[in-house]
Amino acid sequence: HVLESRLSGVQIVDDVRDVDVLPRGTDILCAGFPCQDLSSVGVKVGLDGTRSSLVHEVFRILEERRSEWVIFENVSFMLKLKGGETIRTIVDALERLGYHWAYRTIDSLSFVPQHRCRVFVVASLHHDPRSVVLSGESKCLYGVVNFKRQESPVGFYWTEGRFALGLMGDAIPTLKAGSTIGIPSPPAILFPSGELSVPDIRDAERLQGFPSNWTLPAEEMAKPSVRWRLVGNAVTVNVVSWIAKKIINPEPYDSSGDIPMKKNQTWPKAAWGGDGKRCVSKASVFPASFRRSDLEGFLKYPRRLLSAKATSGFYKRLLTGGLRCPEYFAGQIKRHLEIMEDVNG
Repeated sequence: HVLESRLSGVQIVDDVRDVDVLPRGTDILCAGFPCQDLSSVGVKVGLDGTRSSLVHEVFRILEERRSEWVIFENVSFMLKLKGGETIRTIVDALERLGYHWAYRTIDSLSFVPQHRCRVFVVASLHHDPRSVVLSGESKCLYGVVNFKRQESPVGFYWTEGRFALGLMGDAIPTLKAGSTIGIPSPPAILFPSGELSVPDIRDAERLQGFPSNWTLPAEEMAKPSVRWRLVGNAVTVNVVSWIAKKIINPEPYDSSGDIPMKKNQTWPKAAWGGDGKRCVSKASVFPASFRRSDLEGFLKYPRRLLSAKATSGFYKRLLTGGLRCPEYFAGQIKRHLEIMEDVNG
């Protein structure tokens, strides 16, 4: 319903299995196949799962008619799951279909204040995909947490605390579709002022590169909370825009420092191949450096204070889990809890 509202005039097919052939003149085929069977927090069955196996539909469609470019996106855990079965299946099929390919793990931190590592596979029949996805390099200064004193907002998931914290300095951790039981769980942010709050859904949309209220039409069909799921399942628009611009204006890639992949080696964060050759790329997860505002300056909409119940649960897990955290962190959480309990009487 969101797509129909925002992309009027574009044909939408409900099920990829109903697509027989690509329309003539299709330049790019993009596929973000379901990640539930591949995620580190999912069931981890790989491409045998009923959802992630839909990637095979992409190759069925390409068998009928090739597009010049093919782009895949998925979670970075797919490089490790079952010895890299997923990425191996993808590149094997692309090579069989006559494509050259390159992939790179990209962190959205290069573009927005969100730590989100995803693998982008770019393949082409007649062009060099390395000049699209592997060229471009920068250093990212965001995401680092100062353990001595709080100089910037710290993002984390209040649903964690016993086994992981995932603290991010001046950024939020990866926006998720929901908790393990399907409940939307926006991240929390601890500000230097002591404020502990969660961002508005409109800012969550912006943290994925969408305009504010992009997912608002969903409320005509479902509960408002479904918008968190849509945002968590989305691809960061800024990253895809960067790739699209590189297809139009490619940047030569220097592969002189790359080395051939060894048989059965662990799949690296970036690689390329074609014509019987596969190499490990030196490309980092930060392809570009954009002048972006700090997290607090980025957020535009009113924030909601984390409730006493949510804060209490996180604080108890934090104390019993014994995880290393900044010196100020637990104290700030405790102070917020006391304030919220006073407010609630």
